[in-house]
Amino acid sequence: MPHSCRFPLLRLAAPGMLCVLLAVAAPGRAAEPPFDHAHAAWDALLARHVRLAPDAASSRVDYRGFAADRPALRAYLDTLSRVDPREYARWTKAQQFAFLANAYNAFTVEKVLTRYPRLASIRDFGTVIGNPWKDRFFTLLGRREHLDGIEHGLLRAAGVFDEPRVHVAVNCASIGCPMLGERALVATRLDEQLETLMRRFMADRTRNRYDPASGTLELSPIFAWYGEDFRHGRTSFLGASGYADVADVGERYADLLATQEAGRARLRAKAAPIRHLDYDWRLNDAR
Repeated sequence: MPHSCRFPLLRLAAPGMLCVLLAVAAPGRAAEPPFDHAHAAWDALLARHVRLAPDAASSRVDYRGFAADRPALRAYLDTLSRVDPREYARWTKAQQFAFLANAYNAFTVEKVLTRYPRLASIRDFGTVIGNPWKDRFFTLLGRREHLDGIEHGLLRAAGVFDEPRVHVAVNCASIGCPMLGERALVATRLDEQLETLMRRFMADRTRNRYDPASGTLELSPIFAWYGEDFRHGRTSFLGASGYADVADVGERYADLLATQEAGRARLRAKAAPIRHLDYDWRLNDAR
């Protein structure tokens, strides 16, 4: 019988109507809910597990708490991995940037948890074999991806975002890194959030400072490693003006880097030589 059917009630249907009836009768796959650009699940996790220093210029991460909340973290990561590249392409640049930066931070926490608490530094995974930034351990935008792919391949790609404050948006799970913020990045407040994180970073005297004894501007090595991002001077997609050179950073944040007006005046005049501090790769663990 050419038009046999496993559904007895459908045997009386005309052959030409069979596919239509089956399509109506068979349960279809539920449509994916729209992506949450408020990143509420990640925001709640950060609020519970990021510990701010008293001056709010740095933070530590309660990885033990994240480990207890790992099902919620993985559920959020799943929502990131399910985003289709065509859907991503329809978003605003601010939505794309927030999505990528939050993804970088959340997948970094997940990477740490695969070894935690037997981990003193994220570099314990390895710098060549096992390199945590080059290990393709997750799926994003339809392909196997690594953390370097998010940061360098997408966020820092020339002509896409042109936003040097990307370096305070992403956190590499190290004490020397700009702090992991206590709130998720969201498109509607992105410029404000990035500037807050940048000002906190510049106010943290363990990472950036003016030394009045030597008259030297002492900066995080991030400004050496990624100096080009602070030299191109292009306007970012958010409308923020870039930096003409690294000394521009000292000029713009002189009030945070120096405690005395003489030092601030020296920074505003770009008269201070720059020295880069050592980087602290220890895990930014709240313990």
